Amino acid sequence: MEALTLGQLVEAVGGTLLGDFRDLNATFTGVCTDSRAVTENCLFLPLQGERFDGHGFINSALEDGAAGCLTARERESYLPGKFYVKVRSTQRALRDLAQYYKSLFPIPVVAVTGSVGKTTTKDMVAAVLGNKYKVLKTEGNFNNDIGMPLTILRLEREHQICVLEMGMDHAGEIDYLSELAQPDVVLITNIGDAHIENLGSREAIFRAKCEAFAHLKEDGLAVLNGDDPMLSTLRGSLRQKTVFVGSGEGLEYTACDVENEEGHISCTVRTPVSQFGASIPALGAHMIYPTLMAVAVAEHFGMAPDEITQGIRAFLPTKMRMNLIRCPGDVVILNDAYNANPQSMRAAAAVLGDAHDRRRVAVVGDMKELGANSELFHRTVGGYFAAAGVDRLIAIGDLARYMAEGAREAGLEQASYYPTMEEAEDALLREVRAGVTILVKASRSMAFERIVEFLQAHTSH
Repeated sequence: MEALTLGQLVEAVGGTLLGDFRDLNATFTGVCTDSRAVTENCLFLPLQGERFDGHGFINSALEDGAAGCLTARERESYLPGKFYVKVRSTQRALRDLAQYYKSLFPIPVVAVTGSVGKTTTKDMVAAVLGNKYKVLKTEGNFNNDIGMPLTILRLEREHQICVLEMGMDHAGEIDYLSELAQPDVVLITNIGDAHIENLGSREAIFRAKCEAFAHLKEDGLAVLNGDDPMLSTLRGSLRQKTVFVGSGEGLEYTACDVENEEGHISCTVRTPVSQFGASIPALGAHMIYPTLMAVAVAEHFGMAPDEITQGIRAFLPTKMRMNLIRCPGDVVILNDAYNANPQSMRAAAAVLGDAHDRRRVAVVGDMKELGANSELFHRTVGGYFAAAGVDRLIAIGDLARYMAEGAREAGLEQASYYPTMEEAEDALLREVRAGVTILVKASRSMAFERIVEFLQAHTSH
């Protein structure tokens, strides 16, 4: 973060100074919301939630080196040499500060949203653009009303493009985030069932994702999945330039001759202005979508085919997102434990199914926030793995029992259910053998990275 003055902070958040400190030229060089991660000369911003209140950590943050803080209420005492800025809401002040800070950087913003593949698409876009431009991108799960402002506050003078991921679990959230982002380019990966429990229907999810268009600049670009039945209905309806990607007929950006090879896939990319071969360092035919979206964005920003293909080759998936781990004894683990929903499970089943010359084992767990039809979704996912031709399915969790039942109903006899990881350990150990590929996937709250660690620990013996 570039240094801001106390005067700029007060102006940005509409705050009031408390205590004796009055030097408006005093500066801070970072924003921290976690008192355990305070850096020297940062601004401490205490957030409030249902179960926590950061105001209780203001003194310790200041004593650990923070230059000052925001606060939503008066303090009983004030530490000398530290500034205190009173605001009505610290969360709103975080957004206001990010909005002010962003105005200091007249660079284009690419905003990525969708039900499945947001992070992969964000990473691919950043990798491709990064071959020509200095890019700031969303890291980890900083894609919400707290994470996005904190990402924007990481901008520095060297950055030329900002790539932001926008997540949501309720209506209005994309509107809130995109109003802050003011994007030059909006990407929507697809419309699926993630968070359907909160939104009620796919139609409602579609409407929520489309909130981004209200804040897309007039001369901006929308890049949409043309194979998605809902997104494809937007052709001709947006005031901004719109392009569609996918495998269907009549789309502006398509991929053909898609082949799965050792550790990567290859394809031929066709765009309105060029055609070229691409090697994508990831698994699964579904990877054509983030790749094509990145190509569309790159061409929008003037990149040539050779620059684009070099950027694609530089792509690295985020941790726990279909990471291929080669273990001793010819054991391969596909660590896709970051999250799960019906659409991403289907793509994962296809990836595992492509390992034709190996024993294929799926270790799967609960998918959260699927609402009243959760049992049906889990049964259907079990069917995906049966149809993909996997040899064994180990389902772990409360709802996962329906995956095992769905898999058996679809003809996969070796499908078992275990309520907990501990109860599944023996079954997992029996699958650690030469020539096996084991997929590990569940919703984030299941913490299936523990299973990956367990498997890795037992392959080294």
